[in-house]
Amino acid sequence: MISVNDLRTGLTIKVEGEVYSVVEFLHVKPGKGAAFVRTKLKNVKTGAVREITFRGGEKVERALVETRQMQFLYSSGDEFYFMDINNYEQISLRDEDLGEAPKYLLENMTIGIQFFENQPIGVDLPTTVNLKIVETEPGFRGDTATSATKPAKLETGITIQVPLFIDEGEEVKVDTRTGEYLSRS
Repeated sequence: MISVNDLRTGLTIKVEGEVYSVVEFLHVKPGKGAAFVRTKLKNVKTGAVREITFRGGEKVERALVETRQMQFLYSSGDEFYFMDINNYEQISLRDEDLGEAPKYLLENMTIGIQFFENQPIGVDLPTTVNLKIVETEPGFRGDTATSATKPAKLETGITIQVPLFIDEGEEVKVDTRTGEYLSRS
């Protein structure tokens, strides 16, 4: 158990049987009355953000979340298979357990999978991934002067907006948090 006065961004706690990650916290000491801590918590499993206010000095249970490095092997239907790179143990996760991650997964890619009480609860994708463009309209000389974009389909099946000068077959760097094109890779 830890005091809510010791909360920090990124800390994982258990509230009402659910595991949350602290996104924001604010210690408030009003002129009248007792101090309190206003928090913004993100549910690790569902991704839903919730605001909770705790009384000053109140205790919450700390959730020990372990992140294991796992290699993506393959997918079959809506099942995704991963292998622990330390002990070669394999697990499968459903599409809904992974959230946005399937959009950026390539075979043999290593990602972090979060476990709470030996149950997978979340995925830590790298901030950027390099993906190959499999389909886009051809670019033309001189198209670099404006910031116009065109749709491009990537090897994982998602479509993003890229600058006009990017051609089919090129690798691009994509931000996994926003799904936006960053640069050529």
